[in-house]
Amino acid sequence: MNRVVMKYGGTSVKNIDNIKKVAKIIAKRKEQGKNVVVVVSAMGNTTDNLIDMAKQISKDKMNTRELDMLISTGEQQSIALLSMAIEAEGYKAISLTGFQADIKTTGVHTKNTIKDINTAKLEKYLDQGCIVVVAGFQGVNESGDITTLGRGGSDTTAVALAAMLDCSCEIYTDVDGVYTIDPRVYKNARKLDVISYEEMMQMSSLGAGVLETRAVQLGKQYGVPIMVALNTGMIRGTYIKELKKMEERGVTGLSMAKGVLMITVDNINYSPVDISHLFKLLATEKVNIDMISQNSQKDGLVSVSFTADDEDKYIVEKVLNKYCAEIKSAEYTIEEDIVKISLVGMGMMNQSGVASRIFGVYADSNIDFKLVTTSEISVSYAINKKDTMTIVNNLAREFNL
Repeated sequence: MNRVVMKYGGTSVKNIDNIKKVAKIIAKRKEQGKNVVVVVSAMGNTTDNLIDMAKQISKDKMNTRELDMLISTGEQQSIALLSMAIEAEGYKAISLTGFQADIKTTGVHTKNTIKDINTAKLEKYLDQGCIVVVAGFQGVNESGDITTLGRGGSDTTAVALAAMLDCSCEIYTDVDGVYTIDPRVYKNARKLDVISYEEMMQMSSLGAGVLETRAVQLGKQYGVPIMVALNTGMIRGTYIKELKKMEERGVTGLSMAKGVLMITVDNINYSPVDISHLFKLLATEKVNIDMISQNSQKDGLVSVSFTADDEDKYIVEKVLNKYCAEIKSAEYTIEEDIVKISLVGMGMMNQSGVASRIFGVYADSNIDFKLVTTSEISVSYAINKKDTMTIVNNLAREFNL
């Protein structure tokens, strides 16, 4: 393919020296005859700093439209600076915001999804020989408002552009590929040369921070080859693609999700209507619910437990207060300092004994778990944060991760 989409995260462009280094790498790809589209995140901790400032002003309730207006400015800085750095290398470049790139989105502010991309403007600049630098993480909705795509949204922007331009996507970050376990947590983790879309989707959705889940879903849907590699571009990364023949491995990797809330709602009437109403209220507020468990009914009442992201704590509390006001018998508790540990592997579909081995490790480690959920290719456990490193090390040894 004569085109490529290259994406650089915030750590890759955290300062001017890094931006200059990235510009040289991009210029080299252009020298090789590629038509290059670059997607860039905000510099370093810019987005976090902007959110912190907003919180200092809006302590109780955030105006999410204005928050999108604010945090989208981070990418404007990085795309402009990178375009200047590319031009300093002797190549034509032009920066485009999500609005200018005609990335149409839909949904609620701070959590929009991409609806469509009109690539006419991108195609025009590519035909003129420009390197096109696009702001990740953002777009424009039906009302003409600037929107953002949520954490990791720049990955989604990059893969979506690659899908529309019918080319591959290269995600450059501060790690040199996808590992069996985050190497910053487990130093003996192994780098994977290749991983299936399905396994990568599971690992991302279950806490592996290397790639955003929606980006992998788009890659699979449109057949976009994705590579994750170190931002120097000098080391072979990990390829994410459709795999027809899987290795005979029961477990491919371990994901860890921090910042998890475990919510338990007690004394709910044993009624599908009352239980459904709880989750409808949460869905209306766009709260992503993960693990769910319901105990057996006693005296006509049940308890329901589920997990959610701690960033949604304020919204969860608002919903639960409303629910308990409506269902007079109900009361809730929220546990923090919860970590979700997940094992992922396509081999789980046809290998017996994997679950037995996992439960055995927990038993031998004398570690309690609060919730368990399974899919065809994953098993997840919610545990106390203090037990994290013990179980990670023991599971890694058991499954040679």
